[in-house]
Amino acid sequence: MRSDITKKEKIMADLKATGVLPCIKLHEKPRDWITYAKAMYEGGARALEITMTTPGALEGIEAISSYFGGKMHVAAGTVLDAATAREVFLHGGEILVNPCVIEEVIDLGSRYQMPVFSGAFTATECFQAMRLGAAAVKIFPGALGGAAYMTNLKMVFPEANLIPSGGITPENCGDFIKAGAFAVSGARTFMNFEKIQKEGISWITEQVRTFVGLVGEAKKELPDIP
Repeated sequence: MRSDITKKEKIMADLKATGVLPCIKLHEKPRDWITYAKAMYEGGARALEITMTTPGALEGIEAISSYFGGKMHVAAGTVLDAATAREVFLHGGEILVNPCVIEEVIDLGSRYQMPVFSGAFTATECFQAMRLGAAAVKIFPGALGGAAYMTNLKMVFPEANLIPSGGITPENCGDFIKAGAFAVSGARTFMNFEKIQKEGISWITEQVRTFVGLVGEAKKELPDIP
């Protein structure tokens, strides 16, 4: 790795190394944000996302960013405008994620050297996100088109960092990586409350560890994409 690597490049390299971006999405503000973050970190994640729809999200971003001191990159999800994006930056967030192409968010991310993972689905939307400067394109909902659909996007945009989100499971995770995914993401995939209630917070750790392992195995068998 170059000695002069930028912060933005390091974030992207760290995420690519694990290939997993687990998301914290809650209906109520948690008592302890760090518990969730530590569970994900211990499973092998080096970046996590907190959706802005979660009460107290900015507080969570600041708490986790401060606790890990750069060892865990914190993304804010569902960022819909530049004002929110700036608040994320001021609270220690390092990555901006949204469900669709929002030019003002991508512009602000570029200004502050924050990677933006812009939501898209069609080829036109992917191209628009890339042209505006998104560091990655979040294919959402990923399960709708499946891995085969994403392969077609990768064929026409081989330089794109594609991150499928929504409906990613242990059964299809490897297929998405082999189809050209840069990483996989999801909320319910890593925050199954019934499982957590039954098995404890360690369920999150094991779930993240499972996905990191599956991504690693899939990368060993990457096919050539036409």
